[in-house]
Amino acid sequence: MRVLVLNCGSSSVKYQLVETTLAMIESNSDQAIAKGSVERIGTASAIHTYRPAGREKVSVVKEILEHRVAIAEILRILTDRETGVIEKAADIEAVGHRMVHGGEKFTQSVLVDREVVRQIEDCSELAPLHNPHNLRGYDAARRLLPDVPHAAVFDTAYHQSMPASAYLYGLPYVLYARHGIRRYGFHGTSHRFVGWRSKALLGRPREDTRLVTCHLGNGASVCAIAQGKSVDTSMGFTPLEGLLMGTRCGDLDPAVLFYIMHKEDLTEHQATTMLNKHSGLYGVSGLSNDMVELLAAEEKGHERAKLALDLFCYRVRKYVAAYAGAMGGVDAVIFTGGIGENAAPIRARALAGLEFMGIRVDPGKNAAAVGKEAEISPPDAPVKVLVIPTNEELIIARDTLRLVEGVL
Repeated sequence: MRVLVLNCGSSSVKYQLVETTLAMIESNSDQAIAKGSVERIGTASAIHTYRPAGREKVSVVKEILEHRVAIAEILRILTDRETGVIEKAADIEAVGHRMVHGGEKFTQSVLVDREVVRQIEDCSELAPLHNPHNLRGYDAARRLLPDVPHAAVFDTAYHQSMPASAYLYGLPYVLYARHGIRRYGFHGTSHRFVGWRSKALLGRPREDTRLVTCHLGNGASVCAIAQGKSVDTSMGFTPLEGLLMGTRCGDLDPAVLFYIMHKEDLTEHQATTMLNKHSGLYGVSGLSNDMVELLAAEEKGHERAKLALDLFCYRVRKYVAAYAGAMGGVDAVIFTGGIGENAAPIRARALAGLEFMGIRVDPGKNAAAVGKEAEISPPDAPVKVLVIPTNEELIIARDTLRLVEGVL
C-alpha cells in the first residue's frame, strides 16, 4: 500500500510517500519512496524541497499561499512525468496525518471521520500551536484526496498507558477532573518506534524488557518503557517540562516564574516566550541552541557553552537513573533524535557516572555510531546501550495501513 504521510505546521508541510504492507512491516522492509517539505507557506517565495528515493533532490520556489495549494503541489511533483514516483494521485491508497495532541480521548491511532475531527478540535485548547494546523492540513488533503481513508496518529497516544501515579501532578484533583491538567507526554511515535526496533537489536521480546529511550534533539524527552508500554515520560502537560532543550528550560520550580515576572515586569506572553524560545541551551550558553556549535565553542574554551552542555547531560543522566529506579531496573538505554543519533560525545557524557548501574559506553563503538543503528556498550555490559535512528513517519504509515486493514 502507498501511504502519504503528512505533518502540517502553521507554515509548512512535511511529507513522505511510504510503501508498506503487513508483511513488509514484519520484515522491516517498508520504506519511503519519496519525501520532502514545503516551507514558508503563505508567501510568494515558498520553498518545496523534494527527494525521490535514489535520485537527485529537487527544489522549487513558487507562490504557495495556503495548505491546500501546498498539498496540491506535493501531489503534482509526486506524479510529474520527470520527477514523480507514481503515475497519478489515485495511486495513493491512504493518507496518514500527524496529530500532536489527542488528550485522553485517543489511546491509539484512528481513521478520521466528522466525530474524530470534533474531538481533535476539543483537544486544540491543549495544543493551540499545533492541532489547528494539523487539522488544516487534514481538511486540505481530504478535499484533494476524498476517496481514500485518512488516519490520525497522535504524539500523545503512546503515553496513555502511564499509570495515574506517573501522570498526575500534586495539585488539587479537581483541576484534573475539570480541566485535564496532567502529564500527557510527547514524541510518542519516536519512543514507540525505537522501542519496537529494540527487539531486533536485543534479540528478546519487548514484553520482557525495560527500556529507557532518550529522544534528544532541539526538543528532547526521555521515556520509561516496561513490557512494551510507556510507563513514564519527561514531557508533561506541555512539551516544556523535563530535559533542558534547545530553547526550552525544562524542569523548573514554578515559583521562579512568578518571581521573574514580578522582577522583570513580564506579561504572560513574554514569560511564555522566555521559557520556550529564549531558555535551554541557548539561554544558558548565550550563544546557540545548536549542539555542533556548542561542542565546537566548548573546545575553544567558551565557559557558558560548557555549562550548557553540562546541564543538558546532567538532566539526561538524572532521568535515565530515575526511570531505571521506577521500573526496578533497566535492560537497555536507547538514544535517538538528531543529537542522540549523531552526537557521540553527548551520549558518553550523559551516561558517565552510571557505571554502578551496569551502564557503560565503549568509546570506539560510540564514536563510530553516527546516524545508524548500533550497540555502543561493551559486550559484557549488563545494560545495553543502543543508537537507533527514529522514523516517526514510518510509524504513521504503518498505523494507517493497519487501520485500513482492520488489524489495529
